[in-house]
Amino acid sequence: MAVLTGLAPDPRQPGYRLLEVDRGRFASLPAADLDLLPLSVGREIPERVLERLRELADLEAAWRAALRMQRLRGHARVDLQRRLLRKQHPPAAVEGALERLATRGLLDDREFAFHYAATHAARGRGAPRLVRDLLAQGVERRLAERVVQEALAAEGLDGEGVARAVAERRARQLAGLPPEARRRRLLAFLARRGFSGGKVRELVRELCG
Repeated sequence: MAVLTGLAPDPRQPGYRLLEVDRGRFASLPAADLDLLPLSVGREIPERVLERLRELADLEAAWRAALRMQRLRGHARVDLQRRLLRKQHPPAAVEGALERLATRGLLDDREFAFHYAATHAARGRGAPRLVRDLLAQGVERRLAERVVQEALAAEGLDGEGVARAVAERRARQLAGLPPEARRRRLLAFLARRGFSGGKVRELVRELCG
C-alpha cells in the first residue's frame, strides 16, 4: 500500500496542496478536493482513495494543458479536445478539464468563431472559406454559418466588397503576366480564399481583361 508522506500548502499556487506519496512528489491538487478524502500523513492510503487521487491528478494535468493552449490562442471545444487526447490525457480528464474551462467562461464556441471570422475576414477571406475553416476546427455548421454572417456585418464587410478589394490587390501583384495567366492565377487565388461563382469570374475579367 502507498503511504502519504507529505501534505502541505503549495507556495506557488494558493488553494492547492502538494502531495508526497512514499517520499516522492505525487501532485499539486486543489485543497477543496483533498478535504473530501480521508488523508493522514504517515498512514497508508486506501486503494479507492489512491485511485481518486490519480483521477484528480489526471484532471489537473489536462486542465493545465488546456489552459496553456487557450492562452496561446483560442480553440473550439472539439479542436481542443482532439489536441488534449493526442497528448495522451485520459478521456475522462479531458472532459473534466473542458467543463472547467467552459464554467469559467474560457471556452465558448460562439465567441471563438466570431473572433476567428472577424479577424480573418478583415484579412481577405470570404464567407465560404471562413465557414470551412470553422467546421474543420469542430464548430457546428449552423453556428459557423450564422456567426460568419454576424462577423461580416459587425466589421462592415460584404462578400462582394471583400472579394473586389482582395482581387484588386492581387491583380496589381500579377500585372506583369499575360492576361490569360493573370486570369487563371487570380481565379485560383480567390478560390483559395473562398470566393467563387459567376460574379467572381466577371470581376476577374474586369480586372484582367
